[in-house]
Amino acid sequence: MNVLWLQSGGCGGCSMSLLCANTADFDGQLRAAGIDLLWHPSLSLASGEEVRALLQSVLDGATPLDALCVEGALLRGPNGTGRFHVLAGTGRPMIDWVRELATRASYVLAIGSCAAWGGVTAGGPNPTDACGLQYDDEIPGGLLGAEFRSSSGLPVINVAGCPTHPGWVIDTLMALAASEIAAQDLDAYARPRFYADHLVHHGCTRNEYYEFKASAVKPSDLGCLMEHLGCKGTQVHADCNTRLWNGEGSCTRAGYACVACTEPGFQEPGHPFHQTPKIAGIPVGLPTDMPKAWFVALASLSKSATPKRVRVNAVADHLVEKPAIRRTRLT
Repeated sequence: MNVLWLQSGGCGGCSMSLLCANTADFDGQLRAAGIDLLWHPSLSLASGEEVRALLQSVLDGATPLDALCVEGALLRGPNGTGRFHVLAGTGRPMIDWVRELATRASYVLAIGSCAAWGGVTAGGPNPTDACGLQYDDEIPGGLLGAEFRSSSGLPVINVAGCPTHPGWVIDTLMALAASEIAAQDLDAYARPRFYADHLVHHGCTRNEYYEFKASAVKPSDLGCLMEHLGCKGTQVHADCNTRLWNGEGSCTRAGYACVACTEPGFQEPGHPFHQTPKIAGIPVGLPTDMPKAWFVALASLSKSATPKRVRVNAVADHLVEKPAIRRTRLT
């Protein structure tokens, strides 16, 4: 499977993340799966005329293109010309290259939330008119249009995240190489369901504090980050706490709230990232699929039953109260 990787408007963080894959030789891992990385702007030796010749070969049909990966938002400005981002040495806007190459690819992948929805690049007044490949935030459209389908019949596959997890990228490419991704394997936002059918909340090490609604009040506290510090882990689709970053970490394990980086519009939540908006003391963003009345009743009951150990430790930066030692056998 031939893979071409282009970078558009963004920070390059998803490529940086890829370097933290579980194997130091991810290129070798791809080759073992039958995947040939034709070119990557940061990881390939080819440049200049060599790259231009490769791109033309793809457009001419001489080099088959199985997967087009785009990292970074697509910059349509000024005034729809795309001239804010011209592919070096070609004189052509990146958006023109992407549109044309997408028609040659069996699969088109948006690598990261900028390429998927516009992401941070499209935040604020968005002077560059940045968008995703097939979405403007949660609105279908983007650069290629809501009706776009690659030659495989699939929409743009959104491997969203800011940055995206290296495992999500490699597993998606390997699944495509094995012809194991079909329409039913993508969620409503065309994200691979192997990671998007999970919640960040799953596997969170702070779940005991969440269950008792024992909340942190400052970033260094051990308690749940949802009630006061802006954590959206109970709403966000990703497996960050079961597929750990670098094999051992996640945002919540490091003491940072989940800011919903795999979701469209995460860059402008309407409130400071480190604060939880509330109405009458109740968080606005409640856990997925949970009615507000149930949450209020459960939270009240949970807080009244919070053990001293959990309550004390929740607002400390280390374990103050240790678990009691009790016999576990019946006799």
